[in-house]
Amino acid sequence: MEITAIEPRRKRLSQLYLDGEPAVKVDTETLLKARWKVGMEISDEELHGLLQESETRRAKEKALYLLEYRSHSKKELADKISRTTSREAAEAAVEKMEELGLMNDEAYARQLAGTLLEKKGYGLRRARQELLQKGIDRELVEELLEELAPDPEEKLREIVERKYRNQLGDEKGYRRTVAALQRLGYGWEDIKTVLAEFQAE
Repeated sequence: MEITAIEPRRKRLSQLYLDGEPAVKVDTETLLKARWKVGMEISDEELHGLLQESETRRAKEKALYLLEYRSHSKKELADKISRTTSREAAEAAVEKMEELGLMNDEAYARQLAGTLLEKKGYGLRRARQELLQKGIDRELVEELLEELAPDPEEKLREIVERKYRNQLGDEKGYRRTVAALQRLGYGWEDIKTVLAEFQAE
């Protein structure tokens, strides 16, 4: 097959025309490094190699861009990268980032668990759900929650004092408070105990 044209496209891609027909888009820098030019012949095997090289480079670039913005879990990062590249290239890029020490699931999970439990005031159920959704290993999630989770009743007292104390005067406000605390992931028994204390006051 002859490369009959190469045209620039958005997102640092180039459109390759083979035998006069638009064929594939590849990463422009990969194309320049491989030194393919108009008029050259390219075999199926060479084209496949070029596409793989292009995917690999784009996946790494995307990984670096996303990690510069904020930390990610391995699964989360691979999911995001694979929206624009193959899953294989995405997972290879994630492995590379881990090798380079640019990401670490345990450190990420610890930081996230702390944020969920302390800053956001999530209960165990909600924090567990959020961590598992990010693709964190279940065993690690349980380990971190056991280590970092504050006493649920103490945390509930703090939340109610800060946000809901004035709503407990009537039935509607009480029910709204219970629903909000359950959404945060707290169990009914803990909620009931703490709200009873506030009502007794």
